[in-house]
Amino acid sequence: MKYFGTDGFRGEVSSKLNVNHAFAIGQYLGYHFSKKKKARMLIGKDTRISGDMLEYALASGAASMGVDVYLLGVTPTPVVSYLIRKEGFDFGAMISASHNPYVDNGIKVFNSKGFKLEQEVELLVEEYLDSNRDSLELVSGDKIGRIVDIHDSGLSKYADWLHEVCPYNFEGMHILVDLANGSATAIAKKVLESYGAKVDVISNEPNGVNINNGCGSTHLELLSSKMVAGDYDLGLAFDGDADRLLAVDDHGRIIDGDVIMYLCACYMHERKELHDNTLVVTVMSNIGLHKALQAKGIDRKITAVGDKYVSECLFSENYSLGGEQSGHIIFKDKAVTGDGLLTAIHLLNVVKASGRSLHALRDDIAIYPQVLKNIRVKDKNTTLNDEDVKAAIDNVTSQLGDNGRILVRPSGTEELIRVMVEAATDDLCHEYVDKVIHVIEEKGL
Repeated sequence: MKYFGTDGFRGEVSSKLNVNHAFAIGQYLGYHFSKKKKARMLIGKDTRISGDMLEYALASGAASMGVDVYLLGVTPTPVVSYLIRKEGFDFGAMISASHNPYVDNGIKVFNSKGFKLEQEVELLVEEYLDSNRDSLELVSGDKIGRIVDIHDSGLSKYADWLHEVCPYNFEGMHILVDLANGSATAIAKKVLESYGAKVDVISNEPNGVNINNGCGSTHLELLSSKMVAGDYDLGLAFDGDADRLLAVDDHGRIIDGDVIMYLCACYMHERKELHDNTLVVTVMSNIGLHKALQAKGIDRKITAVGDKYVSECLFSENYSLGGEQSGHIIFKDKAVTGDGLLTAIHLLNVVKASGRSLHALRDDIAIYPQVLKNIRVKDKNTTLNDEDVKAAIDNVTSQLGDNGRILVRPSGTEELIRVMVEAATDDLCHEYVDKVIHVIEEKGL
């Protein structure tokens, strides 16, 4: 696809994604969803300086086709997905580039069930973006759509829902939360405090350009240092649009998505809440997770990289829990998308119910060192099909045996090959990654 990837239309604002794109996307979606009735659209955004501009353009495009548009303002992505389903919206969008720097932004579209928009509709949007854009007739008079602000009421409904599906109590817990200067600033502290926890926050002053800047789930150094210096039970870190969550224990040790999924899967397994006794993971999940789950008698289902593929597997095969190492975790029986706050609440409950510290729980799983390096190539397919490259990969696979693994895959958006190795030590990881990269470089692929 030309514009839409696995996570919407994303790129540097004005050079790759601009207001004309946003208006045209709103127009076509308004046309598409208004064929049979007057449609309603929901829009959320994160804290990027370009968010207002793209929000107004997207909303105006949809309203020009007769759609009533409701604005959530700054909000986590999962709130958009939840309210679409809960309030019967016909479609919706989140304006965010997730963990990317502020110069980027994106438009992620959801259907009436809160799932990411079907690819066949995205293709129709792309066709319209590349057309002369005068094929759609604007509505007039009283058929023009309204644009309505529902920020406070929308967030309140979502917070109430969290308590309905997770009726827990975290009194006595002291947590530190890194809000990434992003969407989580709109709601996370208030929600976590409503569960009885004592909550301190950092990265809670968004200014339009500091989202994900040295903070949040992609820069855990800040949270780790403050955990070591402070007196907290655990730390939580969101990404820019708050659909992902990572954690840090009281020793400053990082708790990634694999560990969070392991702890939640074991908790659900013990209570017979893990359907078919299976956790859905991607090919990027650490070999240590697989070994730990196997020891607990929990099966694994493996998908391609991307929460889209995790979601498809969860719902097509009716599993309960799945996610990614990056912290994008889906509790299928409660939500249809990754939800950082929902994940945080589940993790806090696991820790509270266990009577152990997160540091002690983390010791139950041995995560293998992992090294990932990217190499730019002329053509991804040519590189992956090269006989010498395949021989190098097979050689590393043979040397690792059962004590590690190698994964070589193409980037979904650039002419890059990603080479990842897990092994017993960091030195071995680097050695084996470099063996494959050396072959690619030597052949000039």
